[in-house]
Amino acid sequence: MFQGVPAGGQADGGGARRELYEEVKLYRTAREREKYDNMADLFALIQTIQCLEKAYIKDAVAPKEYTAACSKLLVQYKAAFKQVQSQEFPNVAAFVAKYRLDCPAAMERIQDGRPLTIRDDKGNQSKNIADITSLFITVMDKLRLEIRAMDEIHPDMNELYDSLTRMSSIPADFDGKAKVKTWLDSLGAMNASDELTDEQVRQMVFDLESSYNGFIRLLQEI
Repeated sequence: MFQGVPAGGQADGGGARRELYEEVKLYRTAREREKYDNMADLFALIQTIQCLEKAYIKDAVAPKEYTAACSKLLVQYKAAFKQVQSQEFPNVAAFVAKYRLDCPAAMERIQDGRPLTIRDDKGNQSKNIADITSLFITVMDKLRLEIRAMDEIHPDMNELYDSLTRMSSIPADFDGKAKVKTWLDSLGAMNASDELTDEQVRQMVFDLESSYNGFIRLLQEI
């Protein structure tokens, strides 16, 4: 009756329409899924740094809180970018351009490598805050990644304790400093090739996390 319309044309047309609603998967393997997860983490961190910078500019966050938060984000950014860095993304600018991120403030902060509140001055208290924040996170990340040899943990713990000691505004009875010193002494009694046990790692992460949280609360009182 209708010339030019093949038999079963409606079925073919329906099949074509169904294809338009077919789910598109970004990945087909576990490795591809990890790749997209890593890219999502990096994307989120860059956006978070951008939001933090704008909040600080608007005076919506106190300088010391900003310094601690920004230092932590920059440490996380460095770790996240290492997971994404490749021939496609040799630097963060390539990633930002690829996904059309509008984040000039975050890019400036990433290029500087330190919070806006920190001058390039060894005597600046803000630099101590940034160093302490970075070292707490670095040691906890190492332990969670099962890096537990004495010679891989001791240098960072020693630097962390020295940084806490240099910051004169920290009270002498700050519990977090005492916990860091206890673990530093324990590591100092080990041989370089000795490793922390599972129980020690769990306790050390717990102590460092509580000490870090105490340090952040302390910044609001100093």
